Parts: sequence; structure tokens; C-alpha cells
Amino acid sequence: MNADLSTNFAYLFEEELLKEINNLGVPKKFKADTVIIELEDFIKSMPLLLSGAIKILREDEKGEELVLYYLEKGDTCAMTLSCCMGQTKSKIRAVAETDVSLILLPKEKMTVWLSKYKSWQSFILESYHNRVEELLEAIDTIAFLKMEDRLFKYLKDKAMVIHNDVLQVTHKQISEDLHTSRVVVSRLLKKLENEQKIALHRNSIKVLQL
Repeated sequence: MNADLSTNFAYLFEEELLKEINNLGVPKKFKADTVIIELEDFIKSMPLLLSGAIKILREDEKGEELVLYYLEKGDTCAMTLSCCMGQTKSKIRAVAETDVSLILLPKEKMTVWLSKYKSWQSFILESYHNRVEELLEAIDTIAFLKMEDRLFKYLKDKAMVIHNDVLQVTHKQISEDLHTSRVVVSRLLKKLENEQKIALHRNSIKVLQL
């Protein structure tokens, strides 16, 4: 059995379900910045994340992206599950934030396992709950936080997801993720540095307050 599967999910799932996942799942690896799921794709399988982190994005009619939330090891994407069960096109883009290892599960098994395994039912319901909480947090961040606070939260969230307080991210990437200009990002990063919340380096940003 896949060692990462046992490590991440043995405490969640029955032995029989783990065996089914191991036998039916297709292991995949993606390099950082690789698009894993594209907007308007038909979803044929659901991912279980074994290692790394995935960024979930929405895109508007102008092609501008907005970060909704991150997936970490042990997670799945509730939106992907909805598309699997509803046979609809993807409403999100999933991009590898770091190098990623996952298992793709056949969509035909999603509803079968919901009735067959209580642990799977609990896992899916908890996944939905967590994603809804994260979506509400994203909405609150956009609606109620000043851009400076949004930027600092974005940096802290990214650091926690990749488990590293040194971020290899450009001002351009940040501006795209936050729907603002690179000039604004550069100005606010300098302000955060003056407040000793971050340290700016030539090709990286160190988050000092997590």
C-alpha cells in the first residue's frame, strides 16, 4: 500500500476503504506552478492530496484571478467532488503551490462510498464544512480588510501552507493573486517591512510574524 496514503488517511478510513483507494486510485505528481485542474474542464476524478499544497482560484471575465483557499496534505477539494457528482464543468482552477503528490479517485466511486463507508461520509462532510469556512473567510477578507491587512494575511497563509516563512514570490504574482497593482503591492510590502512584520530580500520575502 502507498506509504503516504497510510500515513495521511489510516486514522480516518477503514482498512477496507484504504485498500479500495490503493487499488483504484491513480498516483500523480505535479511540479510547482503546474495547472492541475483548469476552468471548464470536465472532472473525471477526485484528488486526495498526499503531500504539498494546491492553490484554488477563480477567474473573472477579464481573466483576473482570485485565490479562494489552499489545499494541504490530507485534504480534498469539495468543489471537485460537486463537479464529479453533478457531472458539471469545473468552476475553479487548481494550481500546484509546491511540488505535489496526490491520488486521483474515479468519480464513479464517490457516491458508492458515501453509502458504503461512514468514514468517507464524515470525511466528505468535513471537507465541505472546511471549504465553506475558508470561502467565508475569503469573502470577509475582501469585503472588510484593508489592502495592507489582506496582503499580510496572504503572506502568512502562504507561509503556513508551504511550512516555510521564506516565500519565493514576486510582486507581480502577489498583485495578480490579490487583484491589485504591482505598485500598490510594492508600497505596502515596504510598509510591512518598516513595521517589522516581514523582511524583503532580492528574490524572496521572509514573514517575521506568523
